[in-house]
Amino acid sequence: MDGLDIAYCEFEKNRNWKHKIIHAETKKYSKEWKAKLSSAFTKSKKQISKIDAEFGKFIGGKVNSFVRKYGLNPDFISSHGHTVFHRPDKRITRQIGSGKIISSICKLPVVCDFRSGDVALGGQGAPLVPIADKLLFSEYDFCLNLGGIANISFTSAPCLTGRQATPLLIERREGERRAFDICPVNTVLNDLANKLGKEFDRNGKIASKGKINSELLDKLNSLSFYKQNPPKSLGREWIEKYFFAVLNSFNISIQDKLRTVCEHIAIQVSSAVKSEIRNPKSEILITGGGAYNKFLIRRIEAHSKCKVILPDDKTIQFKEAMAFAFLGVLKMRNEINILKSVTGAANDSSGGKIYAKRITAKKA
Repeated sequence: MDGLDIAYCEFEKNRNWKHKIIHAETKKYSKEWKAKLSSAFTKSKKQISKIDAEFGKFIGGKVNSFVRKYGLNPDFISSHGHTVFHRPDKRITRQIGSGKIISSICKLPVVCDFRSGDVALGGQGAPLVPIADKLLFSEYDFCLNLGGIANISFTSAPCLTGRQATPLLIERREGERRAFDICPVNTVLNDLANKLGKEFDRNGKIASKGKINSELLDKLNSLSFYKQNPPKSLGREWIEKYFFAVLNSFNISIQDKLRTVCEHIAIQVSSAVKSEIRNPKSEILITGGGAYNKFLIRRIEAHSKCKVILPDDKTIQFKEAMAFAFLGVLKMRNEINILKSVTGAANDSSGGKIYAKRITAKKA
């Protein structure tokens, strides 16, 4: 909800894929757009269709401005859109920001609607970034994104049995890519900071001064989602119904809630990491807005016992934008960009819809 990420990326394939984020910006949302997007899930089907068209026009205008500013000549646009509904258990997922309108405004092909095809195949429709982790960031043991929701991606280690096994160790093939949503992060942390008149808790300073409430921590860690085996994904609906219900039932300071939630996040990330056999020097690449929360990063490092790698600012802020550009490249090439081992779908697929004429893709 902070803004629209736009990244101009270049991809090259020889034996392996190479990538580069050349230009990238976040176009901040106005108060009006924040209100419109945050309330979209409460609207009627007709009203959502209207917002879908309006948001497509908004995206198209911002992309045109970005292209003119840097004098670019992109091959196509790859757009994730804004998620209004995500209930894969009911075969429902909806991202708005009309690709047809974006294409019309920008006079370029547009790839969009990446999730719905996978959900139709019985998958979670998420997470989708793991294909980029597999092909572009394979040198890291784990790729962790700390956005509104934390999600992790890794290549399976040999299966464990007996005492060493944990609930997250499901039956799988060694060497398969695995990924799943872990827990809420900035969706909750920013909401709490907002109650103090802050946009977010910079560097986790407020949380660092709070105290852990053991009862709240135990209740959060006991939520049934954490006992489910992957594939699994989280949406706004679950966070509001279950996570906030627990959080709001405690009459403690916001500072203590922030501290407790940070500890909860670190514990859940650690649980996901420890579900795999790794060497003592395992590396975890962390990106997303949460990578700037120094206090949270310290707690994750302490619990996971992994070496945390924080890349350059462009990668931290725009890795997901770049990943969806890459999904678009694979779709244009009619190659697999969604993995069944990640989403739980019936089969791998080349997800997304293309508006306008298909072309051979070199850049996105």
